[in-house]
Amino acid sequence: MNFSKQELKASITDGLLSFPVTDFDANGKFDAESYRKRLLWLKEYEVSALFVAGGTGEFFNLTLEEFRNIVKVAVDTIGGHVPIIASAGQSAELAREHARIAQEEGADGILLMPPYLTECSQEGIVEYAASVCQSTDLGIIYYNRANGYLNVDAVKSLADRCDNLIGLKDGKGDMQSLNITIKTLGDRLGYVGGVPTAEIIAEAYLAIGVSTYSSAVFNFVPDMAVKFYKALRQGDSEFVGKATREFFIPFVTLRDTTPGYAVSLVKAGADIVGYPGGSVRAPLTMPTSEQMNQLKQLVENAKSL
Repeated sequence: MNFSKQELKASITDGLLSFPVTDFDANGKFDAESYRKRLLWLKEYEVSALFVAGGTGEFFNLTLEEFRNIVKVAVDTIGGHVPIIASAGQSAELAREHARIAQEEGADGILLMPPYLTECSQEGIVEYAASVCQSTDLGIIYYNRANGYLNVDAVKSLADRCDNLIGLKDGKGDMQSLNITIKTLGDRLGYVGGVPTAEIIAEAYLAIGVSTYSSAVFNFVPDMAVKFYKALRQGDSEFVGKATREFFIPFVTLRDTTPGYAVSLVKAGADIVGYPGGSVRAPLTMPTSEQMNQLKQLVENAKSL
């Protein structure tokens, strides 16, 4: 671990956040050298934290051995440059094992995913999250989405129980609920925008005090992603509007044609710009040739912004 919990919290409250795809070889196995090359490329751009094996990195499709290797490669390659945050989740037992591995391999924090599949009570989700927080010394960011969505009272309960809960990543986009949580807990937590293609509602996030978000498109148009973030923070509504119209709206439209394309299109985009990471694993699917052509045009649009 190279960064304290306080430094980790600071990193997720100011600056763009990177969520790199996970590289697979032609046989579908984790490709450590390709991943290392990707991290060194992305290191050249201005981000404040790196989330490895996240949703964009197909966390849900990784073995524990692969997870360990991904964290190890990331720490060995760019540890100390920015905080490295690894995912945990699927079940309470597995999430605690993810957290243990991440801490052993030198990660600086954990992004705690919702539990797998089953519907849960608010009390049950709090117990799930608390059991992971209490199993590690690392700072925890809870990913508030899907079947693991916590209301304001549950978030407060979890924060009261777990000193190392340092952040909340929103994956729902319900601005009313998120605003209530932020106004209730204040700076007890750092807040991150985390809906797919978060730039599409980044202005709304910023209006209620969420100044950072996870950028999946940073994986293939990093120049534009950083430029967009800076324009947003500087109040450059002209550039934000232009980028939204010419890139993000058509990208989201293409993304919404097929479930899972929030990940698949990003991996395809990385291939287009010369940093291929292999195909996504089933049950995800790669874009069709026609969709690839549309994506190539969007990459050109991004370059011209």
